[in-house]
Amino acid sequence: MQREPFAKIALVQIALEGERPMTTDPKRRHLRLESLGDLRLELGRIEQADREGRLETTGQWTAGQILAHLAAWIEYGYEGYPMRKPPLLLRWFLRWKLPSYLQHGMAAGVRIPGVPGGTYGIDRMEVAKAAERLHRAIGRLEAKEPCPHESPAFGAMSFEDRVRLNLRHAELHLGFLRY
Repeated sequence: MQREPFAKIALVQIALEGERPMTTDPKRRHLRLESLGDLRLELGRIEQADREGRLETTGQWTAGQILAHLAAWIEYGYEGYPMRKPPLLLRWFLRWKLPSYLQHGMAAGVRIPGVPGGTYGIDRMEVAKAAERLHRAIGRLEAKEPCPHESPAFGAMSFEDRVRLNLRHAELHLGFLRY
């Protein structure tokens, strides 16, 4: 996997993200996933809605891109992240914000400057293939497979925090899907 330099992220943008409401678009759903089982149930509902032709997106990505993105960020802990660590001051700040992200979730609209599409792992995929990829990634977490790669932004995390961070990430992005 080719690693790209981590672009400088404006601390102001990240500082303000905690002040933004979690769901500003009335079309977006507010989700709270308490476990990987909850995530699997939601994924099953999304797969069924797609098969029945009822799945809609309210954001800029396709449903397949959303599911592929969630899978990719789980996989990065096992296979390596596509970016370098951000500057030390930013890592310190993000580590300080981590408990808030784990408890309250992440805000939409945060982009990694200099990265096409604003983030990594937004491959275009059919929903069924992306869902299969996400199920496999969830399975690695459920099996408590050790993640050899630390988060470039947050550093070393406990297994429980890694799961919670992925659940908050899923809440953010799956909120853009309606069925």
